[in-house]
Amino acid sequence: MERDAVKSARRAFEILELFDRKRRPLALKDILDDLGYPPSSGSALLKSLVALGYLDYDRDRRSYFPTMRIAALGAWVPDALFGDGALIGLMERLRASTGETVILATQSDLHAQYVHLLQSAEPLQFSVPSGARRPLANSGLGWCLLSSKSDAEIERLRRRINAESGQEPLAREALAARIDEVRTRGYAISKHTVSQGAGVIGAPLPRGASGRVFALGVAGPVARLEAKQDAIIKDLREAVARLSQTSIDREGLDA
Repeated sequence: MERDAVKSARRAFEILELFDRKRRPLALKDILDDLGYPPSSGSALLKSLVALGYLDYDRDRRSYFPTMRIAALGAWVPDALFGDGALIGLMERLRASTGETVILATQSDLHAQYVHLLQSAEPLQFSVPSGARRPLANSGLGWCLLSSKSDAEIERLRRRINAESGQEPLAREALAARIDEVRTRGYAISKHTVSQGAGVIGAPLPRGASGRVFALGVAGPVARLEAKQDAIIKDLREAVARLSQTSIDREGLDA
């Protein structure tokens, strides 16, 4: 029974995330085909979401669409994390200036998780969904997140990763070199580390009002990132500097 409840909860969020990707009304068949749900349980779950007020059902078009209740649920999160939502505006400007996908990530156990994402208008060779997770010790944004930790914390995480991942052990010296590089330069560059042909240029952010650590990254095909690497690093540094100044100004007002 508990396992069924967990499955239903997971599927409910998967449906909402599907709407976030598609951003248009979806018919029952669209949802079932995309997510691979059985017709009976998928239909029942959609009816439940309608009854709870999270989805609206258009009987004429036989399609579903999220209600404003969904938007209201998370509207407070940017302010809670960063005070006045300044980061979202910075992400939008960064996407406009670089022409690439912009990602906000935070630590989720042994992973870097993409918690907010602005897709590039340029075609990508791969899909980058919001909520995706990348190895904390083997991804550009993961290195950025680790750079804010003490060496002792990083070593504890490295040992856990080696014990739990089932992959080739990660050498202490190799990880330390990556982290030192981020700390020295203020940014990380990863190429082909998770997806062949894809890369990320990222930087750690100052701690938000919530105390959580985040990293901001520009992602895209490696060839495109290499062609405008200097400009992306410049724009990324400016975005981090603006956010740092916003945090300082806010602290001054609160003092």
